[in-house]
Amino acid sequence: MKVQGSTKTVVVEPTPAALAARVADRFLARVVARTRNGRLAHICLTGGSMGGAVLAAAADDERIRTIDWSLVHFWWGDERFVELDDADRNSRSSREALLDRLSIPAENIHEIAVPSSGVGLDEAAAAYADDLARFGRGDEPWPSFAVCFLGVGPDGHIASLFPDRAEVTVTDAAALPVRNSPKPPPERVTLTRPVLNASKRVWLVLTGADKASALGLALAGASYQSVPAAGAKGRRRTVFFVDEAAAAEVSPDLIDRDY
Repeated sequence: MKVQGSTKTVVVEPTPAALAARVADRFLARVVARTRNGRLAHICLTGGSMGGAVLAAAADDERIRTIDWSLVHFWWGDERFVELDDADRNSRSSREALLDRLSIPAENIHEIAVPSSGVGLDEAAAAYADDLARFGRGDEPWPSFAVCFLGVGPDGHIASLFPDRAEVTVTDAAALPVRNSPKPPPERVTLTRPVLNASKRVWLVLTGADKASALGLALAGASYQSVPAAGAKGRRRTVFFVDEAAAAEVSPDLIDRDY
C-alpha cells in the first residue's frame, strides 16, 4: 500500500483539526516544489467542512507569502449550480478560507457559472469543459492537476459522481451537468473520472465514523460504479487522509506512518 502510482496510501491523524493541519502542510509543500522553477500548478479543490478546514489551515502558514500565486490555478471537482454568495457554493467556502487572502490574478480562479449569469446548467458544464481545454496537454483536453482534493460521502461519492448513476461511467467529456442529485442542492456541475484521474496526486480527505464503511470499501477494491471513491486514482499518488474515527475499519498494515 506504499508503492507510488497504482496503489493507495492511508494516512491517519487523531482528530479532524490535526488532519487538516497535516494536509495543509503537504499541500503547501507541493505548491512550493511545483512553482519553485516557474512551473504552473493546477489545483483542484473540494467543498465540505474538511475542504474548508484544510484551506483555512494553509492560510495560517507563512509559506503562503512566499509562493508566486500567479503560477497557480484553482479549479473545483464539482460545484453546486447556485449563486456565488449561496452557502452551498463550494467556491464561496474556498474563497473565505484562503483564496481571497492570496495575491492571485482573478483569471487564475476558475469558477463555474452561476444561474444569474444567463446560462443554463448544460451551458455551465460546457463552458467549464472549454476552460479546462485551454490548459490541455497532448490528447487530453484538460490540465493534469498537481493535487486534486476529493471529499468522500458516506455513500462513497466523490465530486458529484454518485453511486450507480450515469455520470460516474462517462469517459468522453470533461464536465457534466448533474440533475436530481441525491444530495441537495439538486443541480450541479461535476468533473468526470478521466479528468480527476489525470491528476498527478489524488488526495481524498475524510473524517468521521460515518465514512468508515465507504473508506473500507474503497480500499478493498469495490466497484467504482457502486463506490465512486474506489475508482479515484492519481497518476503518481493516491492518498486517503483520514482521522481515527474514519479509519476504524482500516487494517493497521495499510496505514503509512511515514508519508
